[in-house]
Amino acid sequence: MAIIESTVSPDSDSFVANRSGMLALIERVRAYAQRSIEASARSRERFEKRGQLLPRERLSLLLDPGTSFLEIGSLAGLGLDDPDLEKSVPGGGVIGGIGWVSGVRVMINASDSGIDAGALQPMGIPKQLRMQELALENKLPYVQLVESAGANLMTYKVEEFVTGGNLFRNIARISAAGLPVVTVTHGSSTAGGAYQTGLSDYIVMVRGRSRAFLAGPPLLQAATGEIATEEELGGALMHTSISGLGDYLAEDDRDAIRIAREILASIEWDREPKAPARGFKPPRHDAEELLGIMPMDHKRPVDMKQVIARIADDSDFLEFGENYGSATVVGHIRIEGMPVGVITNNGPIDPAGASKATHFIQACCQSNTPLLYLSNTTGFMVGKAYEEAGIVKHGSKMIQAVTNATVPQITIYCGASFGAGNYGMCGRGFHPRFCLSWPNAKTAVMGGEQAARTMAIVTEAAMKRKGEVDQARLDAMQKRIIDHFDSQMSVFTTSARMLDDAVIDPRDTREVLVKVLSICRDAEAREPRKMQFSVARP
Repeated sequence: MAIIESTVSPDSDSFVANRSGMLALIERVRAYAQRSIEASARSRERFEKRGQLLPRERLSLLLDPGTSFLEIGSLAGLGLDDPDLEKSVPGGGVIGGIGWVSGVRVMINASDSGIDAGALQPMGIPKQLRMQELALENKLPYVQLVESAGANLMTYKVEEFVTGGNLFRNIARISAAGLPVVTVTHGSSTAGGAYQTGLSDYIVMVRGRSRAFLAGPPLLQAATGEIATEEELGGALMHTSISGLGDYLAEDDRDAIRIAREILASIEWDREPKAPARGFKPPRHDAEELLGIMPMDHKRPVDMKQVIARIADDSDFLEFGENYGSATVVGHIRIEGMPVGVITNNGPIDPAGASKATHFIQACCQSNTPLLYLSNTTGFMVGKAYEEAGIVKHGSKMIQAVTNATVPQITIYCGASFGAGNYGMCGRGFHPRFCLSWPNAKTAVMGGEQAARTMAIVTEAAMKRKGEVDQARLDAMQKRIIDHFDSQMSVFTTSARMLDDAVIDPRDTREVLVKVLSICRDAEAREPRKMQFSVARP
């Protein structure tokens, strides 16, 4: 393998400008994510009066001290609850992520009941569906901290009701896959949401606080005329002593979290010893320099080997086919001793690059080596020469290889991800195991300027056929298209719509990759006892 030498000049004007731009974007991402934390924390007085912990306090108690937590979808729904981004509260009403509980790595789905009583926000359902997909793909137990007012009847949408059924279907699938579902019902779990509790394998309820019923008192009275209290209909004591829905009765939130931790400790989930990690050396170059490598303007070139040099063990990179299709960079690295095949872009993907990438993907599948896509491309090359060289044919081969790869694939949007280049580089639509973004990433069918110019050429030709070209109209149209594309392509739009799993600080890239690669590695080695059914209540 070959050591990548640094060509980065931290004192250069371009590096300083890139670093400043990246830091501003990181701060903006953090500020939006912090907004949901602060909004939830404003309910502290109400929670304390009820003797309850805030949702993130519950999460903190659940997690093993000193261990990491990979949060999923912290920007989900940004701008969809309120088009004014300065008023929008992201997160989808759910706190989700992967962490360690009693030595077991799990997926955690916690209702953020400090915000609108935990009612589902825009993108709350897609966010939870993605978390369930990750749990299934990576064979992770599923832990739920439930306290939700359910659907917002004032903003009811039939499509949310219909697609929401997938949430309950997936809980049954997770259980049937041999993955324990452990639920603490801290508060309300009503109507269809009662099945979020009912479909679980282990259920902890809190005395005087938990509520699980298909119809609450108002709906019950409206539907049948019957009058009953919430406690009579679905309280913790009733469910743990009469209906059998609840398995454990906790005295308060802390006690409930203690029981959940004891459940995961007692079931001896996945306790087989892991092979020791291979020895490794850290990268030779400072991760801090990742702030200044990527330009804020996606049209400016960048050497992605300099990114690889700051995430790979010892900055060591065994490049594959270096002189063939050289704008597509592929090769082998290790990250904390774990082997990884890297595919990235120093420009558009040409026929040779697509062919090389296809070969490399298939070779990694043969050796069972996970694939990492560092996406930074404006797409596949276009033009007469490239069409004659078979760009559609070779691009299709690359997309087929990505689609049918038999190893875990991890995608990080580092810069531009345009057109079919997004597909060939395992974009979200191709179901990478994890899909992450840097704050500067741009995702679109094409750049705004290209879209505007394309439409201008078509419109100008139509005007000429009619005998008159209105240049002012053409200019205004191009500006509208550029503005529209620019507003659609930033991470603040794409991540809000769960088109990635998280936006990460570039400096944390290696640390995050260590987490997700180890999750994938453990999943490959794990063989849960699969069943034809999920665990049913007695």
